[in-house]
Amino acid sequence: MVRSILKKYNIKGGTFDQHFLIDIGYLDRIVAAAELSPQDTVLEIGAGIGNLTERLARRAKKVIAVELDPSLVSVLHDRFDKVENIEVMAGDALNVDFPGFDKVVSNLPYSISSEITFKLLRHKFKLGILMYQYEFAARMVSPPGRKDYSRLTVDTYYFADASIIMKVPKGAFQPAPEVDSAVVKLVPRPSPFEVRDEAFFLEFVVAVFSQRRKKLRNSILNTNSMLKIPDIKEVVNQLPEDFMNKRAENLTPEELASVANMLFDLKSDKPWLK
Repeated sequence: MVRSILKKYNIKGGTFDQHFLIDIGYLDRIVAAAELSPQDTVLEIGAGIGNLTERLARRAKKVIAVELDPSLVSVLHDRFDKVENIEVMAGDALNVDFPGFDKVVSNLPYSISSEITFKLLRHKFKLGILMYQYEFAARMVSPPGRKDYSRLTVDTYYFADASIIMKVPKGAFQPAPEVDSAVVKLVPRPSPFEVRDEAFFLEFVVAVFSQRRKKLRNSILNTNSMLKIPDIKEVVNQLPEDFMNKRAENLTPEELASVANMLFDLKSDKPWLK
């Protein structure tokens, strides 16, 4: 069925980095993982030819299918304009305003994985079932101290619980990508640790991981153009040595939040030091 749709519309591959999931078994497993109910509105990013879209629509109240490629938007309209619970939204998912949704289920365009994930994490939703390149997914769930531990890990953990629920081989797609993929389950929740200021904490994480191989002392000093801490050398000298002598990649999200909170207090003229 999926291959016949590609043949019918003479589609060889997507213009915008799409790899169409054609393995019915994986399509069905993804839909099952979403645990859809007739009350759910589902957001799908990068709907492609609609092979996942149609399966989602069978179980959900509504599917909002976002697609950038004009040729694929035409395919979606041709297939689904008479389907009442599918809304096709043409546009760049990074720029469009998402309407309200309960769950997001998508085979994401890999070239926008980072940007679209950060955008999604700032929306309220119940559950995400999202396809990524395997290496990207591994970074989302990595423990501290591993080579995959990164800004992405910390930001994801701040907003949601993340877990890899299945690995998907290259052969499940057409055209086949160069690497294997993985499906990540995202469950948004309140942060498990306190931050004084969310925007400053997230900026701090960007800053220190931009120099992940340096000790935290040096990475803070070298990126103060981003952090804008007055008298930064004096401030850093008063921060706990057990943190300053470690690299960002060796600190837990909770420890990074602790340092960010200290810096924010000082930045806001609320010194915690005597």
